[in-house]
Amino acid sequence: MTTTKRQATSLRQGQFRHLIRVAGVTGRMPQRDQMLLWITHTTGIRVTELALLRIDDVLHQSGAIREEVYLRAAITKGCRARNIHLTNAKCTAAIDAWLAERRARGWGVSSDGTYRGFLPHSKLVLTHKGRSFELAIKRRVLDTGVKEYRACDALQQTISRLYRQAGIKLGSSHSGRRTLAARVLAATRDVETVQAVLGHQELDHTKPYLSVDQQTIRRAFELALV
Repeated sequence: MTTTKRQATSLRQGQFRHLIRVAGVTGRMPQRDQMLLWITHTTGIRVTELALLRIDDVLHQSGAIREEVYLRAAITKGCRARNIHLTNAKCTAAIDAWLAERRARGWGVSSDGTYRGFLPHSKLVLTHKGRSFELAIKRRVLDTGVKEYRACDALQQTISRLYRQAGIKLGSSHSGRRTLAARVLAATRDVETVQAVLGHQELDHTKPYLSVDQQTIRRAFELALV
């Protein structure tokens, strides 16, 4: 008997606002948790990419947040470099709040005045103990053989817990990618744009993301007929 893999849920706008509110009043690190949600929902970054993101990836030497962040091939799925954009004002405000909390805790700070006084190669996202999230080496069996890859299960579990605390079923770090895909499609009606945003090499990889929020997609096609 085959089992159907459950897909991460795509959020409505009201659900996301509720998720952010709950993340702000639960857990040990609300500033970090809210930042995680804002980044995953506004950039579509994958959880392992987020775990590997460094301070100097996100900040200029001046300390200003980069509007365009280059994801190095070494940290991306399939080793395909791409750019994400930190242009959402609430997302950048959440990053500012998290960095202020980090400075108050003295995590990853340096005596240098660049990068807001943080060590440039320190990770952006830290555990509640101020450490980098550890990655596990996993193996996937493909037709071409066994492929090894890195995955950050600990950060995945951290983000999934935020959805559970908010009472959102099937919520995970992938919910940000799926929600963004549905919104980009509704706004642009262009599947290739969604493909570029998600960083998929093949269009077939994008199609599963477009089946999440059918109501949103139907509205997009209805608008096209007006």
